[in-house]
Amino acid sequence: QAQLAEFGGGSVQAGGSLRLSCTASGFTFSSFAMAWFRQGVGKDREFVSVISWSENTDYADAVKGRFTISRDNAKNTVYLEMTLLKPEDTAVYYCAAARTFMKTARAPDEYDYWGQGAQVTVSS
Repeated sequence: QAQLAEFGGGSVQAGGSLRLSCTASGFTFSSFAMAWFRQGVGKDREFVSVISWSENTDYADAVKGRFTISRDNAKNTVYLEMTLLKPEDTAVYYCAAARTFMKTARAPDEYDYWGQGAQVTVSS
């Protein structure tokens, strides 16, 4: 069955950097769009970034210019490089996979598979 596993979460001071990775199995990774979402305490899950199978990318305004998404199809892995981190970036970060989109890549319900989440904590 399809599985996604996130790695690389942790704690960092404001202004620091972290890199998340998400390794996929059980489906044809190269044919899926891959995304990162996050959910802070008491907040809804929100879109962070997406990369299509053809490597087109999109970012939420809150992270544009600070985060970079990339993928390595040979390793079935998607990455999220996070720089200039802020306390408001604190959240559980989830990777997700979508075969296709009905409306928008920014909506969580468009995604077929989800990872278990990785905690990112940014202290001021």
